[in-house]
Amino acid sequence: MNGPRLLYRILAFFAMCVGVLTGTAAAQLKPGDNAPPFRAKATIGGKVFEFDLSEALKKGPVVLYFYPAAFTPGCTIEAHDFAEHIDEFHRLGATVIGVSSDDIEKLKKFSVSECRSKFPVAADENQAIAKEYGTTLIGKYDNRTSFVISRDGKIVYQYTSLDPAKHVGNTLAALRKIASRR
Repeated sequence: MNGPRLLYRILAFFAMCVGVLTGTAAAQLKPGDNAPPFRAKATIGGKVFEFDLSEALKKGPVVLYFYPAAFTPGCTIEAHDFAEHIDEFHRLGATVIGVSSDDIEKLKKFSVSECRSKFPVAADENQAIAKEYGTTLIGKYDNRTSFVISRDGKIVYQYTSLDPAKHVGNTLAALRKIASRR
């Protein structure tokens, strides 16, 4: 097992233990739940704008993914993966938005370098959005969790793993499933 994967697994185990022992593990939203609407300061290509989930859902499904921190190894891998597959998401009519507790200045740089100016990332500095979705991990970090939200605002898919390897493939599969039902 290589170093970063082992580190993610250790961190996930530690987070789970702390949550269980302190009673702070948040109840995470599941498929069938309504996705809490939110507005947040976001950036794409270094340009700041207001992201509104309700407005994005009018255009099609939304892939909402939470990640621990910009410029960390796993988050960089995940951002690159989403950027490389963004055309597939768009062909399926989906909007992709990443959310972390980083500030907007850090995310402006991350959106250009790691997201390759292909999709937006939003600042959730006080973790209000993460708390609504039940993705808070430890302190100021979010658990790596991906949601697929249908146009009607329902969560149709949810996946949590600190390992970034399957988030893009899994969310694309969920979107294909939605598309096949139309």
